[in-house]
Amino acid sequence: MSRNQNSKRGFTLINTKTNISVTFQALFSMLQQLQSHFTWDLKKEDMELENLSTRLEEHIALQLGRPGAVALSCSLLAYVRYHQNQPDEALKLLLKSEQTTKEVYLEDSERRLIVTYGDLAWLYYHTGKFTKSQKYCQRAQDVLIKYPTSSSEVLHPEVYGEKAWTYLKLSKPYYPEAIKYFQRALEVQKDDSEWNAGYAIALFRTETFTPEASEKAMGSAAVTQLRRALELSPDDGVLLSMLAVKLGVEKKYEEAESLVEKALKAAPDNPHAMRYISKYLRYQGNIEKSIELLERALQRSKTSAFIYHQLGLCYKRKKIDEQRLKHYDKQKVQQLRSQCILNLEKAVEIKPSFVIARIDLALMYGEDKDLSRAEEMFQHCFNKSSDKRDRLPVCDRQLIHHRYAEFHLYHTGKQDEAITHYTEALQLVPNTWEGKQCVKRLKKIANYRLSEDKDDSLAYSVLAQVAKAEGDKKKAAEFYEKALDCDENNSQYLYGLWELRMQ
Repeated sequence: MSRNQNSKRGFTLINTKTNISVTFQALFSMLQQLQSHFTWDLKKEDMELENLSTRLEEHIALQLGRPGAVALSCSLLAYVRYHQNQPDEALKLLLKSEQTTKEVYLEDSERRLIVTYGDLAWLYYHTGKFTKSQKYCQRAQDVLIKYPTSSSEVLHPEVYGEKAWTYLKLSKPYYPEAIKYFQRALEVQKDDSEWNAGYAIALFRTETFTPEASEKAMGSAAVTQLRRALELSPDDGVLLSMLAVKLGVEKKYEEAESLVEKALKAAPDNPHAMRYISKYLRYQGNIEKSIELLERALQRSKTSAFIYHQLGLCYKRKKIDEQRLKHYDKQKVQQLRSQCILNLEKAVEIKPSFVIARIDLALMYGEDKDLSRAEEMFQHCFNKSSDKRDRLPVCDRQLIHHRYAEFHLYHTGKQDEAITHYTEALQLVPNTWEGKQCVKRLKKIANYRLSEDKDDSLAYSVLAQVAKAEGDKKKAAEFYEKALDCDENNSQYLYGLWELRMQ
């Protein structure tokens, strides 16, 4: 038995208020009931500690966000430091979070310290300082007694809010949880500007849209919530720039331009606002201005994978524009391609889990005839997609298959592989922009194959799967029957037809 185990087994605490002995087991039970980063469902493997650490350090140094945002960043960074085996640094950060919260919220700070006290209790417990651990357990309990909620199942809105912000800062798979907890905070405090802003940002990040999408973004929950948040915080540069991006997609250019101008005045040095403004400008074709703003944002946010990704996309757009010229400069195209690759590589280096940046980089490698590196990038994404721990959203999994199909169609000439992955992408979510692009590609490939060989069974089976995805089961069955006329013993076609008839 280790010395630490012995010390825990014989450990007894005295509750100074009641003189009741508290054993180690009782302390552990108390800790488990606390609201804390240590008790929330946060998985170390989901956090990308180095990248998260860098982002939080930047938030603290630049004092980004709302007045209390630094305190929240300090608390989450303390939890990161604990996982990095830096308990002393973690303690300093938690004490800084406590002090900052008191300075910002004054007499309203107690409820906002519930999670911080919980974190301190857990940190002291893990470092063997059990008396101090009990002290902070008691502080958290005192706040809960002083400010009771309607039931033990209901948390304070400040706790829901901090939990939501934590999930929002982690990674994409946690965004739905962030939305859920912002909603719960708003059920109690519907006019709170902080919860409304957080909810708007979470919705913005989770809504899938592209400027090329044919379907309108009208009725967007993010747009509605961004407008609501701006009623409460009319000069928030990040919210203004996000709404501008969404309105640009809706083709409400006049209002979007007005919001961009307002955001530039309200937050001229906020790198988060700048990156969304630059995104809007890129969508509108103003690439040079977009690059200028991104470079400016990079001066304050040197380790932002998002900014490097956006820069890469800007250079990609410049390359495409150059290639559209009747007599384009091949050397200039290669130069722009290289700049695109350089920025995308930097984005992936900073944030290895940045799936979209990886597949954008993979396609650029393919275009640059570096097929082995492209394949390596795609396989990394497929491995991540198949790992249940990573919980990649279905839209990301679809994107990987769609881009891999494009890679084979345009860069390796492996049409069968392209068909396989266009089909995989289509079956995941048929009605997205990527899904509709897959339909176009598959129809084009199938019709071309049939023009070359009217008895091409694979072409008919492809059209069958497209018809099925479009909801036309009758036409899908007809195509499967044509495929079987060409290849009567094909088990895949037989199963596809049988499955349709069973529905």
